[in-house]
Amino acid sequence: MTNLSKGQLKCHRCIVCDGYGCPGNMPGLGGVYENQNFQLNFDSWKKYYRLFCDEGKEALINSIKVKPSHLRCGPVTGAVENIGYDREEDFYFSYLNASFKAGFGLCVGDGYPDQKLHLGIEAIKKINETKEVKAAFFLKPYPDQVLLKRVGWVKDYAEYIGIDIDSYNIVTMRNLVNLERKTKDQLINFRKNFDVPFVIKGVFTLEDINLVKEVKPDVVYISNHGGRVETRIGSTADFLHDNAWELKKYCNEIWVDGGIRCKKDVQTALYLGADKVILARPLIRAVFDDDLTEFFNYF
Repeated sequence: MTNLSKGQLKCHRCIVCDGYGCPGNMPGLGGVYENQNFQLNFDSWKKYYRLFCDEGKEALINSIKVKPSHLRCGPVTGAVENIGYDREEDFYFSYLNASFKAGFGLCVGDGYPDQKLHLGIEAIKKINETKEVKAAFFLKPYPDQVLLKRVGWVKDYAEYIGIDIDSYNIVTMRNLVNLERKTKDQLINFRKNFDVPFVIKGVFTLEDINLVKEVKPDVVYISNHGGRVETRIGSTADFLHDNAWELKKYCNEIWVDGGIRCKKDVQTALYLGADKVILARPLIRAVFDDDLTEFFNYF
């Protein structure tokens, strides 16, 4: 199915969005390593739910109430390159406004060129014409002076400000801009430039855990970019399971994304220690198709 008024969705429209139908589809909505981490992300929530059921915890998991405050839309950019829109500007307000109407918290991403971040800011400003709302802004790890300029752009609309610590290694931005691996001292100094909670996004390795222990951000966001960044092989569910209680010693909240497709996945993530759950691919497709029922399937 193609929506000719917008472009052609760069997705195979599988009945279940599990990563097995689009290996290596980048640019697009696939992932790296022939989608291994995309697939592992999806499969692992089911693995833990089955495990808990086998342990007699099915009723306990199913009793966890999912509230809109538990959910946020993912910080998505690249409407033309990765989603398939004809025009970059046609995506941001539709995506963020649909998320807002569903009661989700909002996340705005950064990208190249700068237009992508500005379009996210403009979408938040437009929503504010109806009701005041702020968003979590996730900035790419540009050199420090560039980052400070970006903080100036977003701070009036920011509920949180975070850095994608692993996106210096994301394939779709490689050779386009100067991104860098941030040090402990850089992150500590960066957070001094704003007074909203600070998020470290892209926590997925032992080295990242050590960084969290030193920086002590307000929020740790476990992510491997939906399997789209070259990192170790593994799932976000496994990482949450193995490290949530250790990480909670050094932050106030844990957020997680990756392969979450249904209410039971959300309940499983909350049981494993997540405070907020972030969704992207299903919502992207829903907005592209103008079928927003997907947004209300998680409660």
